[in-house]
Amino acid sequence: MTTLPTGFARARRWLRGHPLAFDGALAAGVLVCMVCASFAEPHPGHGPSFGVRAPDTSSVLLMVLGAAALVRRRSRPMEVLAATGALSIAEFLLSDPPAPVVMSVVVALYTVAARTDRPTTWRVGLLTMVSLTMAAMVVGSSPWYSQENVGVLAWLGLAGATGDAVRSRRAFVDAIRERAERAERTREEEARRRVAEERLRIARDLHDVVAHHIALVNVQAGVAAHVMDKRPDQAKEALAHVRQASRSALDELRSTVGLLRQSGDPEAPTEPAPGLAVLDDLVATFRNAGLPVEVARTDRDEPLPAAVDLAAYRIIQEALTNVRKHAGAHARAEVSVVRAGASAEVTVLDDGTGTAAGADRADGGGHGLLGMRERVTALGGALTAGPRYGGGFRVHAILPLTAGADGEPARDTGQRAGGCVLRAAPGDSRTSTTGERV
Repeated sequence: MTTLPTGFARARRWLRGHPLAFDGALAAGVLVCMVCASFAEPHPGHGPSFGVRAPDTSSVLLMVLGAAALVRRRSRPMEVLAATGALSIAEFLLSDPPAPVVMSVVVALYTVAARTDRPTTWRVGLLTMVSLTMAAMVVGSSPWYSQENVGVLAWLGLAGATGDAVRSRRAFVDAIRERAERAERTREEEARRRVAEERLRIARDLHDVVAHHIALVNVQAGVAAHVMDKRPDQAKEALAHVRQASRSALDELRSTVGLLRQSGDPEAPTEPAPGLAVLDDLVATFRNAGLPVEVARTDRDEPLPAAVDLAAYRIIQEALTNVRKHAGAHARAEVSVVRAGASAEVTVLDDGTGTAAGADRADGGGHGLLGMRERVTALGGALTAGPRYGGGFRVHAILPLTAGADGEPARDTGQRAGGCVLRAAPGDSRTSTTGERV
């Protein structure tokens, strides 16, 4: 069984879907009110008396025209207000006492106030109130201060104020709804952005782990296969390095995959993230793989921030991996970490002869240089990577110590902040940007 509130809700939805039908019903209701009021004779102090007088034919025609004009009040509010106002003034001129055609003007003025802005409501409302009130005071036989004339002014003012209040409430509700929808869209966009950033971070970390360890495994396996028959002791040592590198790769992959499989918020890691504190161990793995590496550091006295420390470690790891893969069998590498003011400079040089591979590295075709660029950009730093004059390759990163984590721009380091550029290093790239030999 349909309850009364449900029936009202259905009727309201139907009327919202059929505005012309609602306006037609409203016009009919206003016409009934005007006709009923036209039979009343007001008596101050004693209340109105019905049936004392009857409206003229002209008054009935004006009331019908005024009510019919209200059917188009939504599509043409200004025209309807002008038409009903003219009909009301005509009624004041033709009949004494006049029929209440002004009721249609009240509805039309409410519509204008509800569907336009406040300045328009003030201008149009004042003009309508003054015109009709002056017409009622001047033309009629009643005194200018009679309650009928004051009633015209009061009803028109009430219509304008009510329409303006309804318009303000609708605007307020629409603004709240728009903010809610915008907040929902923002949450969805933020969620998608965070998912994309997390995917990039995971891909970058997996690449760093897999590329480094698999490159070492490949090199040591090749050494073992080469000396297996003639020098089994050296082959055994190479296989031990293969086992160690593969175990390290499996451990890091297991920790990464375990973090992804957690259903809730990740717990604090039980081991610290890799950083320059374990740089010696990283360099030792490359030396064991046959790559001579020299290290020069000036940051040992004061540790770097965690984000900068991790980025520097990963940049050195990826750069040395590229050296081992592309620079040739007799290449040598040099690593320097220099803390200069509010930034840390990381430089990795090699003197390899792998020109084709070096060209590929400069083009950024692989994911290694892309990952380095993303790490440096996230911190607001600058990266240059390119071939050196005279052979070899150079990777140079400037990492601000205060920017990136809080979103502030990096200091001016002679290169565009946040930019990651790939170009050949000019001059003697064996010298760092601080002028020290590395």
